[in-house]
Amino acid sequence: MDEADDSNAREEAQLTFLQLLKSVFSAFLGVQSTANRERDFKQGKMSHFIWMGLLFALVFVSTIVGIVQLVLYFTGH
Repeated sequence: MDEADDSNAREEAQLTFLQLLKSVFSAFLGVQSTANRERDFKQGKMSHFIWMGLLFALVFVSTIVGIVQLVLYFTGH
């Protein structure tokens, strides 16, 4: 019976999308607080962090490439 209570408590304590996004962004910047890091390890799923990190990296690289292309276009190169 205790295992069922533990699994129900864990399901209720899952990270929200906004908390996950904030944690990944903080990790990219290197400013994650200790309390949030501990919460992430207790409540988060590793696969969610991996997928969100990959998505964030893709968006970041695409943004940098887009800015460089825009600058090159306006400078005539």
